[in-house]
Amino acid sequence: MTKLPLRRITLRQLKVFETVARLSGFSRAAKELHLAQPTVSLQVKQLVDTIGMPLYEQIGKAIQITEAGALVRAAAEDVSTAFEQLEMQLAELKGLKAGRLKVSVVTTAKYFIPRLLGPFTHHYPGIDIAMDVGNRSEIVARLSRNEDDLYIMGMPPAGMDIERHSFVENPIVAIAPRGHPLHGRGRVSLARLAQEPFLLREQGSGTRMATERFLKSHGVKLIVRMELGSNEAIKQAVAGGLGLSLLSLHALKSELARKELVLLDVEGLPIRRSWYIVHRKGRKLSIVARTFFDYLKEEGVRLERELEMAQSAISSAQKRNRRAAVADPRGKSRKS
Repeated sequence: MTKLPLRRITLRQLKVFETVARLSGFSRAAKELHLAQPTVSLQVKQLVDTIGMPLYEQIGKAIQITEAGALVRAAAEDVSTAFEQLEMQLAELKGLKAGRLKVSVVTTAKYFIPRLLGPFTHHYPGIDIAMDVGNRSEIVARLSRNEDDLYIMGMPPAGMDIERHSFVENPIVAIAPRGHPLHGRGRVSLARLAQEPFLLREQGSGTRMATERFLKSHGVKLIVRMELGSNEAIKQAVAGGLGLSLLSLHALKSELARKELVLLDVEGLPIRRSWYIVHRKGRKLSIVARTFFDYLKEEGVRLERELEMAQSAISSAQKRNRRAAVADPRGKSRKS
């Protein structure tokens, strides 16, 4: 059996090829690696020459990995993971928590996860964190490719070999612009709510999926005036009077505090769901990833308490509004 001259393969060549394969292109790989594109092309060419088999096929500007290329990419990922593990294990022996952590979060989680990263990095200054933010479909795609250590999302995908752990509640609430007629009315029915135009997240987002599941279970269909791809766009549109919306309470802290938006007291709301820490079942968590995992579980307890206090305050305000509405001789709340 003829042996391939694998000893001539360098770690740099493997890293460059893994990046090219993952991003399906040389220019994108060069940008991520902070290298000139000719340097990336040369590293891959040297790797191909050493192996003696084509590792990719050029299709227009994109590349398609061959069977041999897929094997080399998998080996490159294993080598990279092994070195990361070794680095962190050696740091652990020295009594340090050090290494690199890759986390991907859905867009709504960006409203609270970064606030948790500050104290974490202060406590573990040797840990470098790379955080990718995307919509649910983008994060699910990264999860399917096993690109990161941990993922934060509100609706983990079904049918994928994953582990998921809930760590804090993620309630979805109804919001309206300040001064909306339904604000302050006691226990608005879902049927009445459905008469209003709505602004919703795009199809496939976790918030949209949870909302549609809830509405379907109650036999309610909303008037969707517009679909928008970000919470920020929706909040601005609601504040501008274009319609109502259903969003995660975590995404509304600033706007509610400034009274740019208001919460509506609606029967059956908030929609109860959770935030999850997700990772592929076959991926062994590094020391750093496990440290961050445990940290999130601990912080989840604190966030849960803060959320309970906020919801208690909201509930008390809504009860006062109901009592005031009942006392109103016009009885507006009874017609809702």
